[in-house]
Amino acid sequence: MNSSPAIGSDGTVYVGSDKKLYAINGKTGVKLWEFETGSVVVSPAIGSDGTVYVGSYDYKLYAINPDGSKKWSSKTGAGVSSSPAIGSDGTIYVGSNNNNLYAINPDGSKKWEMKGSPTRGASPAVAYDGTVISSGKKVFALNPDGTKKWAFGREFGPRSPAIGLDGTVYIGYYHGMFYAIDGNTGAKKWEFEGKAYPGACAIGVDDTVYIPFADERKLYALDGKTGTKKWEFRWRKDGINTIVSSPAIGDDGTVYFGTYKKNKLYAVDGKTGTKKWEFETVGHINSSPVIGADGTLYIGSGDKKVYAIKTDSKGPAKSPWPMFGQNAQHTGRVMKK
Repeated sequence: MNSSPAIGSDGTVYVGSDKKLYAINGKTGVKLWEFETGSVVVSPAIGSDGTVYVGSYDYKLYAINPDGSKKWSSKTGAGVSSSPAIGSDGTIYVGSNNNNLYAINPDGSKKWEMKGSPTRGASPAVAYDGTVISSGKKVFALNPDGTKKWAFGREFGPRSPAIGLDGTVYIGYYHGMFYAIDGNTGAKKWEFEGKAYPGACAIGVDDTVYIPFADERKLYALDGKTGTKKWEFRWRKDGINTIVSSPAIGDDGTVYFGTYKKNKLYAVDGKTGTKKWEFETVGHINSSPVIGADGTLYIGSGDKKVYAIKTDSKGPAKSPWPMFGQNAQHTGRVMKK
């Protein structure tokens, strides 16, 4: 299960597995309904009206009503392997495996598309002013009408950006570089060099950026303003360990993230990098954890199960980007400046 769960306003957990999107009671784990598509389903996002948006490898983005009925589907040029982002006006932004980024109106009609923008698996993000950030051969900043604002760098890998309250864009580079980019101009603020394959990051209340590097088997805490390393946590000493899981940050500063080979979810002190605890699943973890309003943490596993784990956190951190997709609904949008 590669899909990262999303949580609706009523506590319902939505997650994809194989060809289906599932709705699960967040308190009991009871399945409420399932919706089948033509191929593999990825991570969902939830609109303000409760509509669930999810892409599939069957070349479609689906809009599903909260009761599990189909609202509409919109064709893309190839399979969808990333989560959509949702603008404040309800526009849905989603990348396709043909390297196109699509802007889709809330009624399912296409607003515009940009060619050569997203890489596979990379979800777009939306800044507080409506700027859309997408990574392809470069990092692109697009105005809400689809015109280019700026472009940064050269060939990027499939990494999803995170955005700070001041508009800074944080994104990992395929060959081991991690960048902070000025969201207004596209100029580099700082860079941090690690080994290959940085994952997607999360941002804490003090602008600390938490970024996993798979080949090093380390989670780094970096100063968001300077890129200076605060600490590092190594979850494994040897072996290959691809990590796709983006960290999630609780309101008590605890950082949660999953690993692939060890099949473990770790809880780490956000200030010191000290391990608090670990939780082992039967299958590998490609899913990013999501934190509910009561502090319950939900994560998917390769054993085709969703786990609900009680934590000491009372909810997600009130920070610019505390988890994958920015919030429990995975809208991928900075909520306020």
